[in-house]
Amino acid sequence: MQKTLLSGVKPTGRPHIGNYFGAMKQFVDLQHDYKTYVMIADYHALISTHNKEQLHQDLLDLMIDYLAIGLDPEKCVIFKQSDVSEHTELAWIFNCLTTMPYLMRAHAYKDAEAKGKEVNVGLFGYPVLMGADILLYDVDTVPIGIDNKQHLEIARELARKFNTTFTEVFKEPTEAIVPEVATVPGIDGQKMSKSYNNTIPLFASDEEIKKQVMAIVTDSGSDIPKNVYAIHALIKPKEELDALYEANKGKYKVLKDALIDDLIAFIAPLREKRKAWENRIDDVKEILRKGGEEAKKTASEKMKKVREAIGVTL
Repeated sequence: MQKTLLSGVKPTGRPHIGNYFGAMKQFVDLQHDYKTYVMIADYHALISTHNKEQLHQDLLDLMIDYLAIGLDPEKCVIFKQSDVSEHTELAWIFNCLTTMPYLMRAHAYKDAEAKGKEVNVGLFGYPVLMGADILLYDVDTVPIGIDNKQHLEIARELARKFNTTFTEVFKEPTEAIVPEVATVPGIDGQKMSKSYNNTIPLFASDEEIKKQVMAIVTDSGSDIPKNVYAIHALIKPKEELDALYEANKGKYKVLKDALIDDLIAFIAPLREKRKAWENRIDDVKEILRKGGEEAKKTASEKMKKVREAIGVTL
C-alpha cells in the first residue's frame, strides 16, 4: 500500500536555498513514491503577517514557487490550509487535551519569550495546529528541517494522547530529515533564515547571487572557507568540490567566483520556470482550488471519525 507524506511552507516572503534543500526538494523527490500532500500554511502565517495584501501576494507567490521547483499536480495534492476548515477544528480539540506547561517547552515560544517578544496565542498554540495539519491525513512521513523535529514529536504526542483518551484514530508519523542539509548555513555562518537576513533567494537574479556570495563570511585563518564550502556542497558533487578547494587553498575570491557560477547555473532554470508560471495565474489558481477540494475530502472523512470518538456525533 502506498504511504502518505505531508509537509508545507508558510507564505512569508521569498524562499531561499535553505528552504529548498532543507525541505522543498524532498517534496519534489518523494512525490513519485508517496501519496503526497503539500500545504501552503497560510493560517500559520497569520501569527506574524497581519496585512491582507501582503498575505494574498505571498500565498500566490508560494504556489508559483511550488510549481516552479517541479511539484506536479498530477502526482501530489497542493492546497492551502485555509481551504480545509478541519485543520482549525481538530486543533481546537487537541487544545483541549494539551496543557500550557507542555506547550511552554516549545522552542518557538521559548525563543520569543527569551527575546522579550509579546507572544500571541497563535504562536503559543502553533505546534498544536501543526499537529492537526499532519494527523488529519494519516501521514506516514513528514519531510522537515531539523529545527522542526520537535513539532513532529508534539504531533506524535497529540496522537497518543487522543488515542489513549478516546479511541485509536490517529497514526503516529515519522520525520524525514536529510542529514547533510539538516541545517543550511547563511552567508553569515548562522542558520540560513529570513529573520537573520542572511539568505540566498531560491529564485535570485544573477546580480543578487553575486552580491550575496561575495558577502559570505570567511575565516582568514583557514585554507578552506567553510561557509562557502558548505553552501557549495549543496549543488556540487563532493569529489569535484574537494578537488576544486584543494587546488585553490586560500584563494577565497576564486572559490567564491566558482560558487557564483554554480549557483547561477542551478538557479537560472528555476527562475525561468517561475516566470512561465507567472504568466499562467488562472491555471495556478485552478490547481490550488482542485487541490483544496481533494484535501478537504480526505480531512472531512478523518474528522467524522474524530467527532464520533469524542462523542459529539448524535
